[in-house]
Amino acid sequence: MSMIFFACVVRVRDGLPLSASTDFHFNQDFLECRKRLKALSSILARYPSRGTAKGRDLSIHFLSSGDIACMAICSSNYSTIMAFCFLEELQWEFAASYDTTSISLASRPYAFLEFDNVIQKVKWHFNCTSGSRAKVNWEKVEEEMKFQPPVELKLEDAELMNGLANGGHAEVHVEVVPTYRMQRVTPLGILSLVLNIMCGALNLIRGVHLAEHSFQEDHEVIGNVIAFFLPFLACVFQCYLYLFYSSTRKVKTFILFFLVCLCNVYLYGLRNVWQITFHIGVASLSSYQILTRQLMEKQPDYGV
Repeated sequence: MSMIFFACVVRVRDGLPLSASTDFHFNQDFLECRKRLKALSSILARYPSRGTAKGRDLSIHFLSSGDIACMAICSSNYSTIMAFCFLEELQWEFAASYDTTSISLASRPYAFLEFDNVIQKVKWHFNCTSGSRAKVNWEKVEEEMKFQPPVELKLEDAELMNGLANGGHAEVHVEVVPTYRMQRVTPLGILSLVLNIMCGALNLIRGVHLAEHSFQEDHEVIGNVIAFFLPFLACVFQCYLYLFYSSTRKVKTFILFFLVCLCNVYLYGLRNVWQITFHIGVASLSSYQILTRQLMEKQPDYGV
């Protein structure tokens, strides 16, 4: 039967339960799945905000925001999108029920015993009704999952089985490379992209023009051609670093900025002081925008 069997709210950093549950099923598969859910809850901080741990008959889905995560055990044939609609609804209900900015979750971890009533109501709604409210969120969740697909885990992994014996602290095999959401693009960031593209185009045009007309007459201008092409590549990579997350982005940003400055100083004579200042200024603005745009996950949520 396609349905949701169990749901809970936990703290991401250590898996501390923030809700009680009256869901008790004596099926052995369910009991084993709950043990693995507990083990998985203790290592949620290692994974992106959305994930699925698939088993033969049962699956675990989790959705985290800030330091709060909602988890659910569903039958394996239950719609993944509907499961995340359920978790989003549960997350919204939890945020609406408790002012977590004024309640210390660390000192009052079991202050949310009564939230089980809300869990049961939402679970019943998704299991027993047509889910009209869920249909409203269906397209939104489906769109989000296209850009940020849930990480895929396996309940049968030996690492997770070993983690059950060691207090639930084990690695789980990851099948999908996690994606990262960046903060929204700002108007100043859009301006830096436009200026960067313009500078890159100017460098490319000047480099191609110089290569076509000078190689036949003077082979010593190859240094100038390279000095135009390198800033063009630097502009392209600066746009990429601003739009997408990359490891060691601070080091890469400084290297690209230094490359633009060095090449423009080398081109003094082919470019006047104002042109050089303009290109270096655009590179400075782009570098600043790259370094100030952070991952959304770094922003605190729920005040926890």
